[in-house]
Amino acid sequence: MLPIKSNGYSVFFDNSLTELKNFIDNAAYSKVFFLTDLNTSEHCLPVVNKLLPELDNYDIIEIDPGEENKNIDFCIGVWQMLLDFGADRNSLLINLGGGVITDMGGFAASTFKRGIDFVQVPTTLLSQVDASVGGKTGIDLGNIKNIIGTFTQPKAVLISTDFLKTLDHRQLVSGFAEIVKHGLIADKEYYAQIQGISLEKLPPEIIYRSVEIKNQVVTADPFEKGIRKTLNFGHTIGHAVETYSLKNDKDPLLHGEAIALGMICEAYLSHKYNGLDEIELQEIIRYIRFVFPDYALSSSSYPDVMEFMKNDKKNSSGNIGFALLSSIGCCGYNIYLKEEEIIEGLEYYKGIIKK
Repeated sequence: MLPIKSNGYSVFFDNSLTELKNFIDNAAYSKVFFLTDLNTSEHCLPVVNKLLPELDNYDIIEIDPGEENKNIDFCIGVWQMLLDFGADRNSLLINLGGGVITDMGGFAASTFKRGIDFVQVPTTLLSQVDASVGGKTGIDLGNIKNIIGTFTQPKAVLISTDFLKTLDHRQLVSGFAEIVKHGLIADKEYYAQIQGISLEKLPPEIIYRSVEIKNQVVTADPFEKGIRKTLNFGHTIGHAVETYSLKNDKDPLLHGEAIALGMICEAYLSHKYNGLDEIELQEIIRYIRFVFPDYALSSSSYPDVMEFMKNDKKNSSGNIGFALLSSIGCCGYNIYLKEEEIIEGLEYYKGIIKK
């Protein structure tokens, strides 16, 4: 598969890790660092070492895994380690991991000494089709996801399906939510195609097409002034429920599980407020519930969920902004809803999972 050209960098597939060695050799960096978490150090760094045994002149910065660690305290730790290891402005940070690593690593690199180069090597399905592409970097502040960050493009994104063999089924399902979203907002044929595949034998062409869809959107709108907002379908409610679950559940929702819930709620709101017809609404609900687990959403959670939504980056003048479907494959944005209308979407979800 040919590389996908994005805003000043390329997304490489197939034998993409070979490109990593070529990239490092050609750029003549003074120092090279890998940012990993405990999981990717154990499971993914050996894949890199096996495929690129000649790549050995680097230092490792390792953090604890999990969304709860994507914060300023851990970011300070990354900056401190870069300082301790003698990083200068001609250093390279390679972010080897899922969305937490690519988000926070990109942010740490974009701000350290006013910016050093970084490369994204996403190791989860979620980060391969979503977090690693588009130049968004960020960390969470308190309970608000990705509220601190920059728009900074990586020097390259290297996608290898070898890493997907290290994932359990739940992680694959979580990442698949973004693939479903890409079909719903931009490509009806693709959405129909993905319904016939096995997650355990995910064709590389599916990942490629998903990245292609996201790339078309982010290159057209790199700073999220317009059409890029369609990528937020399912995320206004999904992010808020994800945050609530992280705070309150012993086994919290993964990102994609929360986004699946958000897509059902926002598909209903699309039907109510943006013209999505009933037949397509029911088709979306049927498929998402077939793939993703239900979540026992209680009315007592609504005040917290709404409070998290009020801090969403997409809001304007206190109004909560949504990207909503008009049909499968077509999505609008800058649609603002009142609190009681949003709660109606949450109530709809709660009602269907009780049936």
